[in-house]
Amino acid sequence: MAKEILDNSWQDVIGDEFAKPYYLELREFLKEEYAGREIYPPMNDIWTAFELTPYESVRVVILGQDPYHGPGQAHGLSFSVKQGIRKPPSLRNVFKELEQDIGCGIPEDGTLTGWAQQGVMLLNTVLTVRSGEAHSHRGKGWETLTDEVIRKLSQREAPIVFVLWGRPAQEKKKLIDSERHAVIESPHPSPLSAKRGFFGSRPFSRANAYLREWGEKEIDWCRTIAR
Repeated sequence: MAKEILDNSWQDVIGDEFAKPYYLELREFLKEEYAGREIYPPMNDIWTAFELTPYESVRVVILGQDPYHGPGQAHGLSFSVKQGIRKPPSLRNVFKELEQDIGCGIPEDGTLTGWAQQGVMLLNTVLTVRSGEAHSHRGKGWETLTDEVIRKLSQREAPIVFVLWGRPAQEKKKLIDSERHAVIESPHPSPLSAKRGFFGSRPFSRANAYLREWGEKEIDWCRTIAR
């Protein structure tokens, strides 16, 4: 029987993965990592993206790379930080583009739970990281799980807008049925790449244009904090 990790529809959708050898190896690796090192996000926050945005509620996916590796930042949603935490450079660039794209004022807080609440799944390709060591949990099994997440979302009949920021996210494009769903790609919003095409990519207005075309309710991108 699959281990019960998630308490909503995602358990039925990807629960079989939790009994597969790659995930059991990942689980043992994570037990050792959390026991002996500072790992982000906190263990109880690993699945926040799944908990806040059930499978049937997903309308947009924003796919990033791995979690923030600074103290107190990551809480299981790509690009989002906990309330009261200073906004990292990538998130500041996301908010700059949001302001330029659709005129939202730059939020004081960097928490994106309001997006998740509206059906924006804020997913990373890798869900954990060592403190101060970017990409330190790459290649340990998370990519296999998030591949399956993207496959299952692509199999859904209701269309989804996939927003792929950066190369690791764009590698999952091959898993998406682009005839059924929409894909928006750009460089990652980090300071190293934002000026190479992230700025001016207008992902928020473009996502809403697809939702309108499909007869779906638009995302209120200005509402970043959950109600």
